[in-house]
Amino acid sequence: MSGMKIGTLNRILVALVISATAAVGMSLPTNARQQPQDQQDKEKQGKQKQDKQKQGQPDKQAAQQQRPERQQQQRAQRQQQAAQQQQAAQQQRSQRQQQQAAQEQQRAAQRQQQQQQAVQQQQRAQRTQQQQQAGQQQQAAQEQRRAQRQQQQQQAAQQQQQAVQQQQQGRRTTANGERIGQEQRDQRLSQQRRQLDTQQQQRLVQYRQQVQRQDNLWIQRSALLQQQRRTAQYRFQQQYLERRRQQTLDWNSRSYDYNNDPNFYSTANYRYSRGGRFYQTNQYGADLLRQAVNYGYEEGFQAGQADREDRYRGGSYQNSYAYQDGNYGYNGYYVDQAEYSYYFREGFRRGYEDGYSSRSQYGSYSNGNYSILSAILSQVLNLSRF
Repeated sequence: MSGMKIGTLNRILVALVISATAAVGMSLPTNARQQPQDQQDKEKQGKQKQDKQKQGQPDKQAAQQQRPERQQQQRAQRQQQAAQQQQAAQQQRSQRQQQQAAQEQQRAAQRQQQQQQAVQQQQRAQRTQQQQQAGQQQQAAQEQRRAQRQQQQQQAAQQQQQAVQQQQQGRRTTANGERIGQEQRDQRLSQQRRQLDTQQQQRLVQYRQQVQRQDNLWIQRSALLQQQRRTAQYRFQQQYLERRRQQTLDWNSRSYDYNNDPNFYSTANYRYSRGGRFYQTNQYGADLLRQAVNYGYEEGFQAGQADREDRYRGGSYQNSYAYQDGNYGYNGYYVDQAEYSYYFREGFRRGYEDGYSSRSQYGSYSNGNYSILSAILSQVLNLSRF
């Protein structure tokens, strides 16, 4: 037993020795390895510092590289802002243009409305004029029938009187022959004068009717001239109308007596032709026709000047109110109104051509008046004395 215990103790000791030896052997390599591990840690820290330094340098380089990029971004932002401002300005201009276009459309609509109103006014004036003309024509027809009845009654009375006188004259002796012949001549002269008086009354009625029609026509003509913006022509037509009215007022203020006018009953001593027919008139009638041509030339020249001043290319003497009227200078005596208006218009046509073309082909200007040339006057009238 004791021997076994001793053997066991020996084995335990041997085992302890072996363990201690193994422990020493193991501790020495561990210390040896611990020193290189510290050096490795230091080297790692150094490398980390170097890595950090290396990482810092790229950050600086990146920052330096980012500066131009920021500048480019700033320039791009500024350009974008400028483009936005330009776009806003264009939108404002577009809005202003749209507003101007809308205003122009509104003005055009207003002008069209004014033109429509002018046309409506013109149509109303035409209807009024037609109604007035119809009434005037009816009145003229009544007056003409009344004048014809009076003339027929006068002729019947004259014929009856002549028959009675002839019966009385047949009973008279030869000694009374000269006295009877003188009475007959006086009667014929009285009859001629009564016929002239009747004819003159008809002339006055026709003249007043013509003046009334032309005054009504002026309403239509004035509206048309204003619509066409022919300022100079409108001014001339107003002046012409005022001159004619003033002339009519002056004549109406005078008291006219046929018996005290030697020219009225004077014998015809001039002859002229128109439209293939021959007419006769006395000295005063011939002077009145000459006046008609001269007045027509002067008024026509001013009308042509007015159209040239208005630069109215569609000008025509026939469209002028003064030409259509043809009554300036006519007082209703000695010659028919149609005769006077015809020669007035002949002078007007030639005066208009000279005034519109600014020339002196048919007339001349002297002392503030326009007058037709004497050669042209003779050619137009073709008067011959007999």
